[in-house]
Parts: sequence; structure tokens; C-alpha cells
Amino acid sequence: MRAVQDSMDVLSGKWKISILSSICFYNKRRFSDILADIDGISNKMLSKELKELEVNKLVKRTVLDTQPVTVQYELTKHGLSLKTIIKELTDWGIRHRKEIIGK
Repeated sequence: MRAVQDSMDVLSGKWKISILSSICFYNKRRFSDILADIDGISNKMLSKELKELEVNKLVKRTVLDTQPVTVQYELTKHGLSLKTIIKELTDWGIRHRKEIIGK
């Protein structure tokens, strides 16, 4: 049970799975792209959640030398280990929506 709790501690909250899904689906995402992908998340909250994902070594942040400066995010090797779980959650969500609302 401790392993499940550890997982939930890292992935809990309203936004983390959505953020990881956005990055996972596209491989690399700019901050503004992730912001556009997730309805309802604020700049401040996205920034906070990305920092927590970085601390947990799931996401790598790269500052690109562009004008203006671009920040890009990608999954780390450790973060990529969640790809199968995210895919399964996506597939389950599609099936669940069909079961509940028929779409």
C-alpha cells in the first residue's frame, strides 16, 4: 500500500496527470502550449505544478536561446515510465465516457 501512496503523493491534484499527458502526447511542449491544452489552469498553477514535476524528476525544463526566450518541457527517462499508464488512463477515459454518456 505504501507504493500506491507514494505514487499518489507525486501525481495527486487536479492538474499533474493532464500536464504529463500533454507533454507525453507531443513529446516536447512549450509552456504556452501546455497552458492552451488544459482548460482552466492558470499560469501560476501550471508553473507550480511543473516545478513539482521537475523536483520529482518526471519533467525536464529547457530554456531555448530564442527571442523571446522559449521554455520547453519534456518527460525525463523516469517520466517516460508513466507513458503506458497515461495511455491506459486515456483509453479508459474514452471507454468510460461512452459508457456514461454514450459519446
